[in-house]
Amino acid sequence: MPNIQQLEALTTQVRRDILRMVHKVNSGHPGGSLGCAEFFVSLYSEIMETNDGFDMDGKGEDLFFLSNGHISPVYYSVLARSGYFPVDELNTFRLINSRLQGHPTTHEGLPGVRIASGSLGQGMSVAIGAAETKKLNKDKHLVYSLHGDGELQEGQNWEAIMYAAGNKVDNLIATIDLNGQQIDGSTDTVLPMGNLKAKFEAFGWTVVEIEQGNDIASILEGMSEAKSLSGKGKPVCVLLKTVMGNGVDFMMHTHAWHGKAPNDKQLEIGLAQNSETLGDY
Repeated sequence: MPNIQQLEALTTQVRRDILRMVHKVNSGHPGGSLGCAEFFVSLYSEIMETNDGFDMDGKGEDLFFLSNGHISPVYYSVLARSGYFPVDELNTFRLINSRLQGHPTTHEGLPGVRIASGSLGQGMSVAIGAAETKKLNKDKHLVYSLHGDGELQEGQNWEAIMYAAGNKVDNLIATIDLNGQQIDGSTDTVLPMGNLKAKFEAFGWTVVEIEQGNDIASILEGMSEAKSLSGKGKPVCVLLKTVMGNGVDFMMHTHAWHGKAPNDKQLEIGLAQNSETLGDY
């Protein structure tokens, strides 16, 4: 059984990492990163089956693709805290010649990162390709991906969503971070997307909803259900209902912190609200 208390403590540390990384360079995307901290911790600590070490082929293990690459701070923090690269490398976030660019890249060979992402709408297509490759290689492991809800306004997603169902890509679990916010405002204000559950189902997917997307126990339960539904002829979509900026009160429930760094005083407040530390870098 997973130790929820340990996972929550790691999540708190990840939130500290996010705040400190973005503050140091006065640049980055804290809101969505904070909102997905519980998901990333759960994914890398309990959900995915991965090999020791890292190689780009990813044979014999589950794979993860981050489509909404602007939430790189949470990605980097969890990769580092999971042993993919030294934790103190988080100090180099968004610096010139760093392996930890604002949007993940592959040319510097950062362990854990399989695609360059941040040009929104492309991750679904890449994940489908990886999932089909696993089928061709008779590899029974799964492919996971994460997408922003605002990102679904990009048309390429829906071509890919249609393709995945039509070709029975049933080893794919695509999670949508459903926080209702994007850079210019709420998703309903910018471009309403209607009932995403009904849309994915109409496109031939199986849908799992996680109503408490910032609760680790709920995430583990929902993702376990998603895994149990894989391999049954349909791709699986997880609608993860999160709060942007979760864990830092003045960043929550608003698009204002989509891409804005905290100042010195705001950093102090945010860290005080996440004071239980496993060890800052």
